[in-house]
Amino acid sequence: MITFSRTDTSILGRWWWTVDRWLLVAIAVLIAVGTVLTLAASPAVANRIGLANFHFVQRQMVFLVPALLIMVATSLLDPVGIRRVAMVVFAGALVGMCLTFVMGVEVKGAHRWINFGGLSLQPSEFVKPAFAVVAAWLFAEWRKGTGFPGWAISTALVGLVVGVLLLQPDLGMAVVVTAVWMAQFFIAGLPIVLVLALGALGVAGIFGAYLIFPHVASRIDRFLDPAAKENYQIERAMEAFAAGGVWGRGPGEGAVKSVLPDAHTDFIFAVAGEEFGLFACLFIVGIFAFIVLRCFSRLMTENNLFVLLAAAGLTTQFGLQAIINIGVNLHLLPTKGMTLPFISYGGSSLLALAFAMGMLLALTRWRPESGGAR
Repeated sequence: MITFSRTDTSILGRWWWTVDRWLLVAIAVLIAVGTVLTLAASPAVANRIGLANFHFVQRQMVFLVPALLIMVATSLLDPVGIRRVAMVVFAGALVGMCLTFVMGVEVKGAHRWINFGGLSLQPSEFVKPAFAVVAAWLFAEWRKGTGFPGWAISTALVGLVVGVLLLQPDLGMAVVVTAVWMAQFFIAGLPIVLVLALGALGVAGIFGAYLIFPHVASRIDRFLDPAAKENYQIERAMEAFAAGGVWGRGPGEGAVKSVLPDAHTDFIFAVAGEEFGLFACLFIVGIFAFIVLRCFSRLMTENNLFVLLAAAGLTTQFGLQAIINIGVNLHLLPTKGMTLPFISYGGSSLLALAFAMGMLLALTRWRPESGGAR
């Protein structure tokens, strides 16, 4: 076992004694849970579509190694390094999003993926965390009172990102990006009148999406009218939770993974409920809650506005994505193709989440010169 003394001044030594090890352990537990659930859910899906039983498991493991390297490498950076990396990733991912319309792969009517050497990447997954950091820097510069129009630039950028997302179309991602940006704007000191105005604009935007995009209207209609008998995946998910009960049917004994097309991605939480039961689901929810609350608690004494806004944005994004996925599985929200962080199968999602959590680990490290909590 590798250990570091407190007098170790190497990069890894300083990292080990300044990183939030409780947060690091919680992320590791989440990844371990995701690996177990991928093993439980994906073979049945792969077999049903004519692939090798462990096709999705093997691909997830292929992505897991670089994801861990990305998370650790990113967490070694200081706030200035995080800002620079986020800007580069944001610019590159935004270009990638635009290229999906030219050379992208169409899946279920959406242009969100680009193929690289046989692997499909979703650029918007990387825009999401990178933009949260870029927006934080713009807001922080604006609040310095030097006349820098950070709020105006961030407003233009969020409009550009949301516009491209709606063209793909990906309304769920657009909602998450907008919600995180609004939360950061509020923390940065946006007047309450403008907060209410932006909230009203957001509601109007969702209503407009309902009128413009048929697939959005269909999902909302089915959510509001359960008697419509068109909620196949939701009905199967609810049956899985009922069958699992408190203790679950046992590993490998679930039936929902054999009939749900997205059992290994969007509805993996239902697989967990059927095979491992209520307490396993509560444990998963508890891990997400711990990570979110731990991050916010670390920011209570932070006096660097950029760090505060960036970490708060990344934490909100992480928690909101988990809430949306779990809410859909429990029929508390309309269906939306959004992964459960570190648990659902998905290469782009795993790499982007590793990048986001690496930045969060870096931003929440103990920095005595800035007043960060130990």
